[in-house]
Amino acid sequence: MQSSETFETSSTEETYEIGRKFGSLAEAGSVFALDGDLGAGKTVFAKGFAAGLGITENVSSPTFTILQIYDSGRLELYHYDAYRIEDPSEMEEIGYTEYFYGKGTCLVEWPGNISAYFPKHYTKISIEREPEKGLDHRRITVTRI
Repeated sequence: MQSSETFETSSTEETYEIGRKFGSLAEAGSVFALDGDLGAGKTVFAKGFAAGLGITENVSSPTFTILQIYDSGRLELYHYDAYRIEDPSEMEEIGYTEYFYGKGTCLVEWPGNISAYFPKHYTKISIEREPEKGLDHRRITVTRI
């Protein structure tokens, strides 16, 4: 059964804090699909998420590496950026099962490119800009699938 909740933020700091909240609640084996247009705030959310896990390393979008692993927090964070994945089977080449079903938590940017590989239950987080409400205004919709 799906359940959703929506948050509205009006600054990058608030978007970061929502990410931090979800990172602090993340459990081993959880997968988060982080969706939004370029510049929507996915990386800001990801930095907050990592902070919520207690990760002190600088977090950036792993656009060219596809996967970045952070292990300085209470759980390992497997941060994917699937933007450049053209064939979903590339996930098998990087051993996704070790991470999706591992001892850490996964945060996947551009999840639509690899949705066939998601577990049965995951959390989808959509970030949308709402410029009519302000340049930094975001609507963050969280759906547990």
